[in-house]
Amino acid sequence: MEDSNKRIFELQAEVCKIFTNAKRLEIIHALKEGEKTVTELVEILGIPKANVSQHLSILKNRGILKSRREGVNIYYSISNPKVIQACNLMREVLSEQLKDQELLFLTKL
Repeated sequence: MEDSNKRIFELQAEVCKIFTNAKRLEIIHALKEGEKTVTELVEILGIPKANVSQHLSILKNRGILKSRREGVNIYYSISNPKVIQACNLMREVLSEQLKDQELLFLTKL
């Protein structure tokens, strides 16, 4: 395998590790409609500000999110719309799997 392909797979695995946390996925979902402040994300997620900030830092450090400062507020947004497409595609796959499992369960009754 080419070295460039190996590197891409390594990077992909690293990025996928970020998505192993449901709250981070919720943050991405909340930001798909546009940028939000930490305060807005705290209200949406219902978790402490320190936790939201920690997740935002991880997502930003991996290039998933970008931020901008306006006065005292920092606004976070998705750095590349393809991230949203990838998350939506995975949600569709999982939704289909759940439906298939429910159908299988119902046919066994």
